Order: sequence, then C-alpha cells, then structure tokens
Amino acid sequence: VQLQASGGGSVQAGGSLRLSCAASGRTVSGYRLGWFRQAPGKEQQFVASVSWSGGGPYVRDSLKDRFTIGRDSAKNTVFLQMDSLKPEDTANYRCAADPSPDRRKWYQGDDLAYWGRGTQVTVSS
Repeated sequence: VQLQASGGGSVQAGGSLRLSCAASGRTVSGYRLGWFRQAPGKEQQFVASVSWSGGGPYVRDSLKDRFTIGRDSAKNTVFLQMDSLKPEDTANYRCAADPSPDRRKWYQGDDLAYWGRGTQVTVSS
C-alpha cells in the first residue's frame, strides 16, 4: 500500500486546510486510515483515524472541536478538515493505514502497517 498525503500549505491563524490521503497498491478496504503530526523537536502525535468506509471516526480529544476526519468517496481519499487553525498546529502531517481498529494502537501510533510521506502545515500568527 502506498499512501500519498496532500493539501498542506501555509495559512494564517484562524484559517482552514483540508488534507487528503490517497491509497494505492493493494486494496485498503477494511483498513483504518489516520493522521499523525510531528512538530520540530516534538514527539509524533496522533490526530485522527477513520475506517476506509468512513465509519467510526475518531479525533484526538483536544482537536475534535476544530478537526474532522472522513472519507471522500468521490475522490477515493480520506480527508482531514482542519478549521480555526492555530500556530501550534504547525507540523508535518502524515497518514497511515492499518487493518486494526484498536484505538490504543492508533493513539500510540505503534506498528502501524503503512505510512505515507508527510505534508507540511504551517500556521502563522
């Protein structure tokens, strides 16, 4: 499975961005896809995950009032809608895929099967 993240960029605080994660190669039907982010000098952090079918979305508690994850069936991607962005959201965002729905595994980001390259999000104040 190859994962391709896109949609990053530079925005001012309060703005919005929509990231997309496209999967290619073997089918990811039945998989769960999600997003992680890592800011310079900080540990990687779980952001959100959702099943490839779009069910069972889960967003990190501290972000759920601003971030939404879902499946874009028309584009065959998983998206991360980020609104009311803050400078502290600045990070490299990567998508991942794994057949397990285990929330703890996803939260910790351990041993997920597939990872894509990241897309940079920069939020200026």
